[in-house]
Amino acid sequence: MGAPRDIGTFVVWDYVVFAGMLIISAVIGIYYAFAGGGQQTSKDFLMGGRRMTAVPVALSLTASFMSAVTVLGTPSEVYRFGAIFSIFAITYFLVVVLTAEVFLPVFYRLGITSTYEYLELRFNKCVRLCGTILFIVLTILYTGIVIYAPALALNQVTGFDLWGVVVATGVVCTFYCTMGGLKAVIWTDVFQVGIMVAGFLSVIIKAALIQGGISTIINDASNGGRLNFWNFNPNPLQRHTFWTIIIGGTFTWTSIYGVNQSQVQRYISCKSRFQAKLSLYVNLVGLWVILVCSVLCGLALYSRYHDCDPWTAKKVSAPDQLMPYLVLDILQDYPGLPGLFVACAYSGTLSTVSSSINALAAVTMEDLVKPRFPSLSEKTLSWISQGMSVLFGALCIGMAALASLMGALLQAALSLFGMLGGPLVGLFALGILVPFANSIGAFGGLLAGFAVSLWVGIGAQLYPPLPERMMTLRLETYGCNSTYNGTNWMTTTEIPFFTSASQVHNIERTPLMDNWYSLSYLYFSTVGTLVTLFVGMLISVSTGGRKQNIDCRFLLTKEDFLSNFDIFKKKKQVLGYKSHPVEDGGTDNPAFNHIELNSTDQSSKINGTRL
Repeated sequence: MGAPRDIGTFVVWDYVVFAGMLIISAVIGIYYAFAGGGQQTSKDFLMGGRRMTAVPVALSLTASFMSAVTVLGTPSEVYRFGAIFSIFAITYFLVVVLTAEVFLPVFYRLGITSTYEYLELRFNKCVRLCGTILFIVLTILYTGIVIYAPALALNQVTGFDLWGVVVATGVVCTFYCTMGGLKAVIWTDVFQVGIMVAGFLSVIIKAALIQGGISTIINDASNGGRLNFWNFNPNPLQRHTFWTIIIGGTFTWTSIYGVNQSQVQRYISCKSRFQAKLSLYVNLVGLWVILVCSVLCGLALYSRYHDCDPWTAKKVSAPDQLMPYLVLDILQDYPGLPGLFVACAYSGTLSTVSSSINALAAVTMEDLVKPRFPSLSEKTLSWISQGMSVLFGALCIGMAALASLMGALLQAALSLFGMLGGPLVGLFALGILVPFANSIGAFGGLLAGFAVSLWVGIGAQLYPPLPERMMTLRLETYGCNSTYNGTNWMTTTEIPFFTSASQVHNIERTPLMDNWYSLSYLYFSTVGTLVTLFVGMLISVSTGGRKQNIDCRFLLTKEDFLSNFDIFKKKKQVLGYKSHPVEDGGTDNPAFNHIELNSTDQSSKINGTRL
């Protein structure tokens, strides 16, 4: 059952290119360990001394959004479900505006290092501790999965040594995070974005040459129903429509950009609030470039295999192996280019994992170490920060080993991570946007938001939506030059989880399963956010929230918006604004949330554990 031709294998040059990417990343860490006197204080280590400028931070924000699951998952998403995924371009714009104009002004003004510091300032220590512990546990879990999942996919297609890659990437990440701190993380991200775009472009250019031009790829996609951009069906049960991507996607991604330690830690490290906002808007261009590249790769995948789907034909065992399969198929005559693509995928992993490690170190220092040991010197705190990076790096590698034993639970863990982002956005929005919200309301709202989003999320895991809600597009095998008997498409393409779920529970589907549990995975975060906000406001009003006096520094004010125009005022005022005493900006939750929700979804399709 051959594909158009046998695919290639990895050669020495591919390993050289991949190793080169790891070595350059490590060298950047060594450089920033000693440049400018090294990491003298914990502020230098965790926040880059708050002297970063917009462009490198913007590229870093883009890189940490891109895990290897995105590199491998988005093209296979487009291949199976069509180019409606590109509507996320509008979502990214809305998310960046929300983050820059609602969350950033408050975090930057307060000069915090961990976003959870805000929760104590606005509410109390109990609310802060809830956020901190949740963040640490989920980020370690998530990061192990981000290391392991792509290693498995690449190993099965390319033969790349699984544990060699897992350990190598974990060790290199930990090394440059520990040596160079946030500066090293940001500058390695800049390098890794270049590698990612180069990897994508090599695939797109070669596929266009083989298939006879971009126009042929677009025609094939159109004939196969892949150019399904404008599905305006308002039904919230359909997995991807214009509305689920715009509304649900905006809430989901805001949990990553707006209140995520990894992302917030980056833009707060900028030397002025103008640079911080600029970094977010420049990053938007990066997000669009990555989105266009990954959608084009997905369409190229379809054009190449529209009459002989490697997945249905059992060439690969999961959709996330389609991209490595395509690379070894079309680039086998160019030694080093398959290695470049693997470096591209792993650059995504490195940037995500390094973001995690740095954010974990920052949160642990600010929320757990400093409050209990206030007398520690800056030098000691800097050493502890580096020790934390090593510890969390080791834990993440250990988590990858554990992930290999978890099987289908991987998807449940990723889904869990996505579900918990919504209530956290709701909690921060409650503090920033609702002046009468109090700590009782915040705590009650958070619990209610978690309860509801876990209810719908876990229900969707146990009783996945019916196949027609997934809107999977048809895949064909009639062109395979083999005696392979293409079994019925639906049974081949439908993931075993569905049948096993109904067999195990042996129950008829109830209205609850067909409606509430079939909600599009993108709305999980929306539900969590809205329930947290609504219940939080209700409890706050009924417990005397309107009688409290809140410092306006903790709230979003109209001056925050008007200050955007300070740049057009006299030079003197601009300088005064830039040297604002609270240049130290806040950090937030794990940046991978957004990434993962997408990847969650993509990975979940792979194993059939649909959100």
